[in-house]
Amino acid sequence: MTESPSTAPAPDLDARYGRDHRSRRPLIIGVVAVVAAVGITWLIWAALIRSTPEVTSRLVGFEVVSATQAKATIEVDRGQAVEATCRLQAKAADFSIVGELTVTVAAESALQQSVPATLTTQRTATSVVLIGCTTASSQRPH
Repeated sequence: MTESPSTAPAPDLDARYGRDHRSRRPLIIGVVAVVAAVGITWLIWAALIRSTPEVTSRLVGFEVVSATQAKATIEVDRGQAVEATCRLQAKAADFSIVGELTVTVAAESALQQSVPATLTTQRTATSVVLIGCTTASSQRPH
């Protein structure tokens, strides 16, 4: 006579350890989708706001006039009539700052203009650097 294998039911491990048959996968996918949508929305918003600053500037040229003076010309472009403040630095051969000047461009002036500036230096400058221009609502130099 041959014995047949035991026909006793195998214990249900999910029931034994309190696991539910429902999957959490849809919940996790939903949370990830919401976080991704919020992140992409913020990224697009930040890129659009920062891609058009109120003021941009560039150094057109400079000239070292004497041991105590340097002249520079900057081009300032504003999208709207706002007051802009532009900062220039004169640097020596050892890259130390030997002069600094803040130029204010009035809100009533032309939106795009060349602005001359004369910096007084402590000793002979070898270069003039434009740090950038800011407005009341945009404190990061551009």
